Amino acid sequence: MPAQATSAGDTRLSVRLTPRASRNRIEGLVSEADGSSSLKVSVTAIPEDGKANAALIALLAKSWKLPKSAISIIAGQTDRRKTLLIATEAQEIHRHISLLSRKS
Repeated sequence: MPAQATSAGDTRLSVRLTPRASRNRIEGLVSEADGSSSLKVSVTAIPEDGKANAALIALLAKSWKLPKSAISIIAGQTDRRKTLLIATEAQEIHRHISLLSRKS
């Protein structure tokens, strides 16, 4: 799973972001070349001046009913592959991800 609990009770989440998509959506899990998995997310925003990153945070916060301040990008600010720190338990993120796979 792309979500891992931290010692502080937060969650680290690996994300693969696709900017300039036709619509904003959380697409589900995707396998990376290194064998790890990430949550694939598409946003319509362009990857300039942090607009795509802001759209990513807004989409996840709205979908998972979290405040935007609970989600921060800790790695990959200018990369497609990002690591997010989310101020909630890993079990809650796993639940949201498993609901995505049921809808597919």
